Amino acid sequence: MRTIFYLIRKEFLQIFRDKFIGRAIFAIPIVQMLVLVPAVTFEIKSLNLCIVDRDLTTESRKLVNQVVGSTFFRVIFTTFSEEEANDLLSRDKCDLILQIPSGFGKDIGKGNPVKVFVSANAINASNAQLSWAYLNGVIGDYNMDIIAENTGNQGLVTVPQIQVTNRYWYNEMLNYKYYMLPGILGILVLAIGFLLAGLNLVKEKESGTIEQINVTPVKKYHFIIAKMVPFLVIGLVDLALGLTLGKLVFGVPFEGNIALLFLCSAIFLVAVLGFALFLSTFSGTQQQFMFTAFFFMIIFILMSGIFTPLESMPVWAQTIDLVNPVVYVMRINRMVLLKGSTFHDISREIVALTVIAIAFTALAINRYRKTA
Repeated sequence: MRTIFYLIRKEFLQIFRDKFIGRAIFAIPIVQMLVLVPAVTFEIKSLNLCIVDRDLTTESRKLVNQVVGSTFFRVIFTTFSEEEANDLLSRDKCDLILQIPSGFGKDIGKGNPVKVFVSANAINASNAQLSWAYLNGVIGDYNMDIIAENTGNQGLVTVPQIQVTNRYWYNEMLNYKYYMLPGILGILVLAIGFLLAGLNLVKEKESGTIEQINVTPVKKYHFIIAKMVPFLVIGLVDLALGLTLGKLVFGVPFEGNIALLFLCSAIFLVAVLGFALFLSTFSGTQQQFMFTAFFFMIIFILMSGIFTPLESMPVWAQTIDLVNPVVYVMRINRMVLLKGSTFHDISREIVALTVIAIAFTALAINRYRKTA
């Protein structure tokens, strides 16, 4: 233990001797939290709409007014030409085209079925689906108004209806920042631990100082543990900084046990650090490690479930994610922060993370070669 203690002390001195790394360790989390949390969102707050009204009746104007009255839509252009509207859509000047055919009001007055045509810019599939869902809801409300006008209140009372009342748990206001912050925290810890730990070891290779350690009786597991502990502490400090910013700046609730969150993050950091040190044993230069590290980081992040639900991925991707530690920490962070989940609720994720951490650390120790 005394040997490990002196090695850890040496690592801390070496880390903070570099002024850039010392500043980056604390500056990067602040910038990352303040920029990414509000920026990374799938919410749609404003949609540009083009209206093609060939009817120009009271009924068509009521539909347009109902769409305009929605907080999501902004009518930027009205025309009688479908070609002109399609040109606006192709140039990304509008997101949706609502075409109201001639005879719209006449058919409504006769009680005949009426159709409107909607064109959506589906380059962004998620944006197109959400915008269509919003517009479909507005048209549905317009249909209910027509039914109420034609049948009267008495007719509506006699028709059996099912009333649906929505209740959202754990994020009642559907605030996207509450959903994204736990995921950004996972990426923050991943970036600090994964990149800096691996670069630290490779930097010693390049400078030749690692040879001074190799000729000593220091054992391999002493060396690997000493390399991991400083960045484990730094990662947890950055996590505390991120949680503080999330609470003070974004008002994100913290429903769970903070000790449980830090325990899980520590296990996650051990897994990440073990894998980073394992990769660094193959790299002779910092450039080689950076290329390799970014390759795995992109895979880890994009397949972690922060943007796309894990259940929506194909079976082969879900199988690969069994060894992706970021998947488990994303789930743990969101469950503990937003749901107040207990140890029992996340026990499977904790066991999986522990197994991955032990496996990656063992690989790093086994792969490291002490050569004089």
